Amino acid sequence: MSSSDKLPIRDNRPQPQPVKHHHSARYYAQRVRESFTTRVTKVLCSIFLSLLLVALIVFFIVWLSLRPHRPRFHMIDFTVPGLAQKPGLDNAVITFNVTARNSNQHIGIYYDSMEGFVYYKDKQIGSTPLLHPFFQEPKTTTVVYGQFGIGAATLAVNSRRWKEFVNDRQHGIVYFRLGIMSVIRFKVSTWKSVHHKMHVNCDVAVGSDGLILPAWKNRKCSVYFS
Repeated sequence: MSSSDKLPIRDNRPQPQPVKHHHSARYYAQRVRESFTTRVTKVLCSIFLSLLLVALIVFFIVWLSLRPHRPRFHMIDFTVPGLAQKPGLDNAVITFNVTARNSNQHIGIYYDSMEGFVYYKDKQIGSTPLLHPFFQEPKTTTVVYGQFGIGAATLAVNSRRWKEFVNDRQHGIVYFRLGIMSVIRFKVSTWKSVHHKMHVNCDVAVGSDGLILPAWKNRKCSVYFS
């Protein structure tokens, strides 16, 4: 008899049933507490992230409207009147004035100190204190005037240096650099910032008559902080 002719035999033996685990009430209470804690943690994280996002948006908007712009300085006048005189060394004087512009819309600037320096060929030849401490309102311009060569602001110019002046004058142009160092603070409403040391550099050139050349008038000065 072939295998295909055999009748199938049904296995009536009982099959093993999966073991049912019965958990205690403490187990289910623990699962409920864990689920509740997870939900509370997610809610708290969502609230925190939402508040953080709102705070960042508000801070960004305030920063856009109140971010401080550094003051803008422009060279207005610079003269060395004695440069055209033969024995000019004895009466050597340099006078200048620049404008300081506060271009901020809502931010004032305290100038707690200000000092001027003059350089020739990158060597300092004079210094002088400038304006007394003052407060500059937003959107205003202040004229800063100074003079080197009188009293405490005497120029450190010897005969050799004066000969260099005269030699450059014969070529029709003498280059100088005016430096201003100031300690400032920004003011927004009743809040005042910490002190910042500001440096201003104004390159300038005068002609054979000691007067500023037209191309250097109203030229913007560089400003940086340290």
